[in-house]
Amino acid sequence: MEKKKIIDELKQAFPEKIKDTSSEFGDDAVTIDKDILLDFVQFLRKKPHEYTMLLDLTCMDYLGKEPRFEMVYLLLSMTGKHRLKIKIPLPEKDASIQSLASIWKNANWLEREVYDMFGIRFIGHPDLRRLFMYDGFEGYPLRKDYPLRKCQPRIRLRK
Repeated sequence: MEKKKIIDELKQAFPEKIKDTSSEFGDDAVTIDKDILLDFVQFLRKKPHEYTMLLDLTCMDYLGKEPRFEMVYLLLSMTGKHRLKIKIPLPEKDASIQSLASIWKNANWLEREVYDMFGIRFIGHPDLRRLFMYDGFEGYPLRKDYPLRKCQPRIRLRK
C-alpha cells in the first residue's frame, strides 16, 4: 500500500483528530489527539495496513512551550515495509496518556522508561513504576528543567 494512500485513509477515518501530517526522512508522521490513541493504533494494526510492530516510543520535552511534552511512537508494517511515526502533544498539567501495554508487550518496558525519565503517566499500565532510578529518586532526569547538580536522598545499602 502506498504511503500517501495510508495518510489519506487515516484522514478519512479520523477527520477531526488528525492535527498534522508530514514526511520526515522518508517516513510519514501523523500528529493526533491523545484521546484517540487506542482506536488509532487498533485501526493501523488491522488489514490492509498491518502496522503490527511497535519499534519504539519516547517523549520530547519542549520546555517553555505549551504543550510541553510530545509522545512519539514508531510503528512498522512488515507487510507494507513502511514506518509510521505518531506524535501526540501532552500538556504539562495533564502529562498522561493511555498505555499500549495491552496491545504490544514491549510497550510495558518502554512506557516504564518514559515514566521514569520524564514523569509521563500511562493510564491502564499494568506495573507503572521506576525502571532505572531507585524508588526514592526525586524528579525526572530527562526533563529539561531537571537541575544538573541536584542532590538525591541517600538510600541504605542492603547487607
